[in-house]
Amino acid sequence: MSTMQQVIFKLDKEEYGLDIMKVITIEKYQEVVKTPNTPEYITGIINLRGSVLPVYSLRKKFHLKEKESDENTKIIVTVTNGMKIGFIVDSVQEILNIEDKNIEEAPKIVTGINRKYIKSIAKMEQRMVILIDIDLIISEEEQLELGKVSKEQE
Repeated sequence: MSTMQQVIFKLDKEEYGLDIMKVITIEKYQEVVKTPNTPEYITGIINLRGSVLPVYSLRKKFHLKEKESDENTKIIVTVTNGMKIGFIVDSVQEILNIEDKNIEEAPKIVTGINRKYIKSIAKMEQRMVILIDIDLIISEEEQLELGKVSKEQE
């Protein structure tokens, strides 16, 4: 039976999973430098050990109310479509091995056209974790915007 490792993070009260193979590092939240003329879901940029990274708000992407950062707020740095991007999340819970038998397709009502980044749902005992595909979370249009933000900062 195969398993997959997921980084489990929280936004509001929901738990989400992200393939650990896409995660470079998980960082403490740091102040983000706002960049002018960028879409609202791009929070800004950070300097991470000499690299300038665009930072993306998953709360805005998922249409959740913004919340102040606190000691639990993290930035998950990933590689998506060849670009390094930081995603701000409320907290990172754990790294979890999820067996295939606990994963099922997300119901159609959950995955509509605007939610194609929801891959599947993992069910374990009393928990449900929404597994997301980081490569699909950012549309092609958004990738172009993020590319511009990165280039302007170089």
